[in-house]
Amino acid sequence: MSKVLIIEDEVAIADLEKDYLELSGFEVDIENNGTVGLTRALTEEFDMFILDLMLPGMDGFDICKQIREAKNTPILMVSAKKDDIDKIRGLGLGADDYITKPFSPSELVARVKAHLARYERLIGSNIVENDIVEIRGLKIDKTARRVWVNGEERQFTTKEFDLLAFLAQNPNHVFTKEELFSKIWDLESVGDIATVTVHIKKIREKIEYNTAKPQYIETIWGVGYRFKV
Repeated sequence: MSKVLIIEDEVAIADLEKDYLELSGFEVDIENNGTVGLTRALTEEFDMFILDLMLPGMDGFDICKQIREAKNTPILMVSAKKDDIDKIRGLGLGADDYITKPFSPSELVARVKAHLARYERLIGSNIVENDIVEIRGLKIDKTARRVWVNGEERQFTTKEFDLLAFLAQNPNHVFTKEELFSKIWDLESVGDIATVTVHIKKIREKIEYNTAKPQYIETIWGVGYRFKV
């Protein structure tokens, strides 16, 4: 349920706005003082602010400016002032919309819904999904660096994870031990590449049902390793 904060000193108007918004499924709080309203706006989580301009303690312009410096939450300004200069100033300070009194409560609700829907779409478009590789019960979350085998999380060291993720994202490609050592350890092989073999063994112990017959990491004798899909 979306939560709206109304900062309005005219009690009758604030109550009317609250009633209509609650009937439309919103959770609504009211503050009649500008200073107190700003404090709540900055310290509590709300999905929308409905802000009057003429308020005791602090006017709506200053409140709008300070909210916008800290948050991207939609702001709807409400005022009896019909002058374009006030509307321009309010929108210039970061308000998303400006509505003049008297107004239809249903119009207020429609504008609140429209701005919340737009904001949710904007936020959703900025969400970056984790980079995940899933193969036959094995789930590798490259973003969170976590691994699950048939839903059970397994713990990996940094290099074990790097090696597993590299092989999994390059399936059916045979890599020599020298290539893997260079890719994962970022070093050229100097003859001792047993560390690759050891890490493969540890990875298999964590992801394979039967290490003698691995279903994920296959040994290509005389060459190296391949991740099977």
